Amino acid sequence: MEDFEIFKKKNETWHPVDQTSNQKALYTQLVISFALGLGAFLTFCVLRTKWTGLYAARKKQHEAASSLPELPNTFFGWIPTLIKISDEEVLASAGLDAFVFLSFFRMAKKYLAVTLFFALVVILPVNVHYENDWGWTDTNSTEPSIPWVEPWTVSQGLTTLKKSKRKDHPPTTHLWMYVAFTYLFSIFAFYLLIVETKRIIRIRQDYLGSQSTITDRTIRLSGIPPEFRSEDKIKDFIEKLEIGKVESVTLCRNWKELDDLIAQRDQVLRKLEEAWTVFLGKRRVERNLESLPVAQPLPPDPLPLQSGEDEESRLLNDVEATEAHSAPYARKRPATRIWYGRFNLQSKKIDAIDYYTEKLRQLDEKITTARQKEYPPMPLAFVSMDSVAACQMAIQAILDPLPMRFLANPAPAPSDVVWRNTYISRTSRMIRAWSITVFIAFLTVFWSALLVPIAGLLNLESIHKVWPQLAETLEKHQIGGALVQTGLPTLILSLLNIAVPYLYNWLSNMQGMTSQGDVELSVISKNFFFTFFNLFVVFTVFGTAYNFYGFVDSFRDALRDTTRVAYTLAASLQGLASFYVNLIILQGLGLFPFRLLEFGAVALYPLGLIGAKTPRDYAELEQPPVFSYGFFLPQTMLIFIICTVYSVLPSSWLVLSFGLIYFSIGAITYKYQLLYAMDHRQHSTGRAWTIICNRVILGLIVFQLAMAGVLALKTAFKRSALILPLIIGTIWFSYFFSRSFEPLTLFIALRSIHRPDHPDTYVSENSFTQALGHRVDPSAENGAPRGRTVDEQRETGLRFMNPNLTSEYVCQVHLGCLRTSLLIFIFRLGGVWITKRHNTRSGSNSP
Repeated sequence: MEDFEIFKKKNETWHPVDQTSNQKALYTQLVISFALGLGAFLTFCVLRTKWTGLYAARKKQHEAASSLPELPNTFFGWIPTLIKISDEEVLASAGLDAFVFLSFFRMAKKYLAVTLFFALVVILPVNVHYENDWGWTDTNSTEPSIPWVEPWTVSQGLTTLKKSKRKDHPPTTHLWMYVAFTYLFSIFAFYLLIVETKRIIRIRQDYLGSQSTITDRTIRLSGIPPEFRSEDKIKDFIEKLEIGKVESVTLCRNWKELDDLIAQRDQVLRKLEEAWTVFLGKRRVERNLESLPVAQPLPPDPLPLQSGEDEESRLLNDVEATEAHSAPYARKRPATRIWYGRFNLQSKKIDAIDYYTEKLRQLDEKITTARQKEYPPMPLAFVSMDSVAACQMAIQAILDPLPMRFLANPAPAPSDVVWRNTYISRTSRMIRAWSITVFIAFLTVFWSALLVPIAGLLNLESIHKVWPQLAETLEKHQIGGALVQTGLPTLILSLLNIAVPYLYNWLSNMQGMTSQGDVELSVISKNFFFTFFNLFVVFTVFGTAYNFYGFVDSFRDALRDTTRVAYTLAASLQGLASFYVNLIILQGLGLFPFRLLEFGAVALYPLGLIGAKTPRDYAELEQPPVFSYGFFLPQTMLIFIICTVYSVLPSSWLVLSFGLIYFSIGAITYKYQLLYAMDHRQHSTGRAWTIICNRVILGLIVFQLAMAGVLALKTAFKRSALILPLIIGTIWFSYFFSRSFEPLTLFIALRSIHRPDHPDTYVSENSFTQALGHRVDPSAENGAPRGRTVDEQRETGLRFMNPNLTSEYVCQVHLGCLRTSLLIFIFRLGGVWITKRHNTRSGSNSP
């Protein structure tokens, strides 16, 4: 009770919210973000036409993107052309994942446009009329943004509220608006989710049902008992189920020895390439003007062959000829230090080229022997059926009456399989998964402890307790105070939001998943958990409108008094409105243009260039960045949840306005990167849409709980209780959605599969195949034209086989051929050739 009395005396008089300081903070953040974003955008417009090797890499290097329209070389003329690209063209050139990702932006823009309309026409005028609240909530105010509710009376419980009502209590009739719009916006979100999901399902079913790739016909069969671990037994088992014929079976085996040898060979090969590059020396630069300024050696003309002489005789058997060939460079052969003797305590320097060449030859012999060995089978196999229908029947059915046996799931694309993880045991995989889960839980606590002081920057009183001089300085200089209190926390959060996903991406890869698609979905889930919990929940709890140190000190009392916790959370939401507005402004206006500029790749390019020595290093520098949905999607989902939570509060017009700007700019940015600039995987079949819908539903529940808390704090308890049925209905909708819609986002309906013999069973309600009609499938019967999807083009000639078993790693030639290949590879380095040459060999580790 003493704490309540102190809190009461501290808040006996209410001071009006200083809206001026918040407006200055918003203007400051807007000017800084706009200046940064405009500079990056103008730089991109200038460099886009000059560095086409970077900003149009996908358009130039991928056949699937060749049908996209050429963007004008004018300063802003590319924007209308990009916007006009239809969904059918997105599907034809980028696949389902890109289509689903951009569909989320389209749905978000629809939702925000409608809610912003009501926020400006109804919610804002009502709040101004009844409460004189324009939504400019001040984060420095020690009072809540509901000035006519005394916090000490709320803390004492509901029984004291009637006794403490003031005579000047304002009317509460307008609070019915909160209930009405909470229901209206929630139902509208349900409607958009259902409509957009049905649209994606129809397109997905048509897209996947019209193609017949090896991935669509293959089952990932796990839990194979020891007595069935052979190709013939698995084939016989599947065919006896009478679901179709089996074309091929790839039983995964413990290829660790072979994979380790290949990895060692790749390291030795790189060192040999580096030694040859050092020996030959650096050449003059002839830079390709369409790419980044990279030191590319000028390819000299090779020395002519003498009569009766070939490359092998010159470079292999005659050492003097080799030295004569290298004499014009007048360079000493590079040396390397090797360690030998007991415990490797003795060392000496030897010729690096000869050493690595001999080591490479020995590894080639070991690899040849290792490929002929019989390795123990594992309980995992890839079974390719003769038709898509047979595959779908297998993965949608229960194959064995015993649990954890013969589990059939959709197979990833052959190029998407992580073969090193196929021979990890189930126990090891479970240990990895649980260990990483515990580690992420520890990281969650660590991030929370790290972000609490940052949340304290939002409150001058908190700063005053730690650093009084700084607080006094910030009070005197409003612009500086605005930068520290709003700009600095948002900047730190943005940088943390960029750095942490790399850690979670590494953790996801360590879990032992068998496909990169599963890893990508795991990265999306982990990064969203980080952004939602640490950037939303932690700031909502500790970035409150009053002193968060006081909240920590009285945390034990707050746990006993649930009404005080509710007050803290509700007051924090309204007090942090300006912080979240500044965050959305920085992300949308400030950082999106830098993503369009690919600032990270450009900034890290000089660092990679410093360490680049060999042609392989330079070729890897020329490759376009990879678009990772796990890095970009979680943040957009968090921004959408923030906009949803604030859609009915007094600050809704601010949050929704900049949220709409954020998603409008983001749609253009990501559409350009997905179609023209960046590489991305093609065959994940849009499975991220289920994750998006589940997170949107989570945001709706948080929104409804927040509105119930706000109404309770305004003493509108009956209206607050009316939100409870909506919360229950949202939970039921989540269950209904998962049962009715999610299976169609994972599997292909049998009726959607195109059957040439029975065309009347094929259902198609979309026009995306018309966008592919100009392409002809050479394998089609009677030469009939049929649209080839991105996946069919990508997977032509692929099969489910560990590439280390079949790829041409072993050089069946001696030293001369090796030297010849290295010399030719180095001499011909230059310009566009190296990029195209490297792309044609991207599937092989040979130079």
